[in-house]
Amino acid sequence: MDEGHLPVMVEEVMTALSPSPGSFHIDGTVGGGGHTLRILEATTPDGRVLGLDADPRALERTRARLDRFGVRLALHQTNFRDIRDVARAEGFGTVDGVLLDLGLSSHQLAERERGFSFRAEGPLDMRFDPSSGVPASELVATLDEEALTRLLRNYGEEPHARRIARATVAHRSEAPIETAEQLAAVVAAATPGPRPGARRPIHPATRTFQALRIAVNAELDVLPVALEGAMDVLRPGGVLVVISYHSLEDRIVKRFIAAERRGCICPPVVPVCVCGRRPRLAPVGGQPQVPTAIEVEANPRARSAKLRAARRLAA
Repeated sequence: MDEGHLPVMVEEVMTALSPSPGSFHIDGTVGGGGHTLRILEATTPDGRVLGLDADPRALERTRARLDRFGVRLALHQTNFRDIRDVARAEGFGTVDGVLLDLGLSSHQLAERERGFSFRAEGPLDMRFDPSSGVPASELVATLDEEALTRLLRNYGEEPHARRIARATVAHRSEAPIETAEQLAAVVAAATPGPRPGARRPIHPATRTFQALRIAVNAELDVLPVALEGAMDVLRPGGVLVVISYHSLEDRIVKRFIAAERRGCICPPVVPVCVCGRRPRLAPVGGQPQVPTAIEVEANPRARSAKLRAARRLAA
């Protein structure tokens, strides 16, 4: 894929969605536009795609890159929690497929002024939409040790949360932590290195940056809303595909599909269903699917990806 961005598990996405000429799809997280491009190509000549993204720069890149598809591609800047309302407003009342790729794009990681990557020297921002919300630097500057420890544990599953929080508070008392590079250095100094002879699998600041990004963008709060919205716009037979990159997201998706597959929510002590709730989803393919070793070698960003897909039932 051009411009340095490789869409994750694109063949698995296409197999699950099975886009065909004339079908309508929603890419709720346009990112680098790689999945969107493949869907548009597969739905030629008259299929349409609605692309959503909170990041205005992502939409600018995708608009320029996919301009040749004209009115077949509708782009809208918004968080995917608004998928239901935007779909209806854009003429996508019911669709054949919805894709949610919850990862960062290569472009976001490369933009130094965004602060997503601990390898960059840019400001510690991390907002998908730079015009709204509170940047990560404010959380790092204002949360006390207890609150910062909870954030790192709950959103980053960081085993050294207390040590990192304590080191962060101590460092900022001497000098503000304003850049991604500064925070990464504080975290690296606060965490133990790998055992002699062992290779550190990930950068020591990975979980800290994940936790801050999730908190800044309220990612775990909006995901369930987006999943419910996707259900409302999928026509019977339509497919929902979600790619997650850490256990917190995957757990939400897994439980959502399991609940919609089960249907009835009556307590076990009730002998006969009285809630009237019927299954609304049926899994598609393995649960979860993971990238091949070949893909991970070509695109290391894909290594933690998990894909779950489910088909909307008539009920």
